[in-house]
Amino acid sequence: MDASFKLDLTCIRQWTREDGPYIIGSADGNRLHTALQPIYSLAHQRIVGYEALVRVFDALDNSVSPASIFARETSNGDMIQLDRLCRWLHLQNFKLIKDPLNWLFLNVSNRTLARGQEYGTFFKDAIDAAGIPSHRIVIEVVEHPFENPDWIMSAIRYYKDLGCLIALDDFGAGHSNFDRIWTLKPDIVKLDRSFLIRADNNRNVQNLFPGIVSLLHQAGSLVLMEGIENEAQALIAIESDVDFVQGFYFARPFTDLVSLPPVFDQFQTLMNRYKNEDNRTDVQFKDKIVKYRTLFTNAVGELKKGQALLNACSELLDDSRVVRCYNIGIDGIQLGNTLVGKHYVSLTDKRFKPLEDARSADWFRRHYLRRAIAHPGQVQVTRPYLSITGAHMCITLSMKFSNSSGDSVLCCDLMDSW
Repeated sequence: MDASFKLDLTCIRQWTREDGPYIIGSADGNRLHTALQPIYSLAHQRIVGYEALVRVFDALDNSVSPASIFARETSNGDMIQLDRLCRWLHLQNFKLIKDPLNWLFLNVSNRTLARGQEYGTFFKDAIDAAGIPSHRIVIEVVEHPFENPDWIMSAIRYYKDLGCLIALDDFGAGHSNFDRIWTLKPDIVKLDRSFLIRADNNRNVQNLFPGIVSLLHQAGSLVLMEGIENEAQALIAIESDVDFVQGFYFARPFTDLVSLPPVFDQFQTLMNRYKNEDNRTDVQFKDKIVKYRTLFTNAVGELKKGQALLNACSELLDDSRVVRCYNIGIDGIQLGNTLVGKHYVSLTDKRFKPLEDARSADWFRRHYLRRAIAHPGQVQVTRPYLSITGAHMCITLSMKFSNSSGDSVLCCDLMDSW
């Protein structure tokens, strides 16, 4: 197809026909139908949008994978024709659900983003013809290395200027990186299901999720977790503080846009399970840490009396979970040597030996120090974090105290394994 050929609405309509209340399309002898999958807000506990998906059937009414027709080696013109045809169908069929509020998520191929402008304008005419305001449209851009970033950015500016939102899809798959977050500035980031699968099988990966979501929030993007298929994965999404959820657990894509399927109504049960689990985990953590709070408080008491650090912390250092004890001035500078737990000495990783000597190290940036200074006489307990002095996960207890030498903060690192 020559690039001078304009794929406008008149052209696109040639590949569509009415089928009862629906508009269906035709491509390579296949029928194209619209399916919608609900997207829920966890905070609002209701549908806030629908992702439009294409369902394909051949001449014998057999289901055909949509990926197979989009993966064919075709010219740019043919691919853009198919892409625009699908979006036209979705816009027209979306009107059937009588929803005057929520978003419609529309996928746009990278080839269309890169070369679509060569085939004339289309989308503004399409949404005007459908009578759907642009602010209700979310354009999904696949998170993928771009052949020509300038073309992509030009296309995204076009959609933004129309008033549409931009969603970056499949973030976390393949060559994902945060550079495209800074460049594209998407309104919504959709985390790829592969993220969820890794987190479902690995607690360490699961622990990273809240930080990744927080970073995306700080970048100015709302976060959607897609591909959720069971309650355990839904709880991971909740714990990670994502904004929106999508997947078979909440709702499968549906093609009957007239008689809508029932909405997911188990949010209260789901949230109660999360709260109960969170409370149970918190109670278990506190139960396990109570022994160390007692030993730690006793050590601080000995330091207040003027005992040397080694003598004051001797009982702590004998415990199998204690990694190290150290004292920090209120200016953040470590006072003297770090004392290593007797059971941890044999576990010390020689590869990180340059980090072991922390005399005069400045720990002022550490939250456990600043919290201890702000709340003197109270034991502060961190959640698990990566210790720089051994490159391992640990939990730190800290408390500010005073003795004849002045004010300082005792710290004790525990192994994060219960």
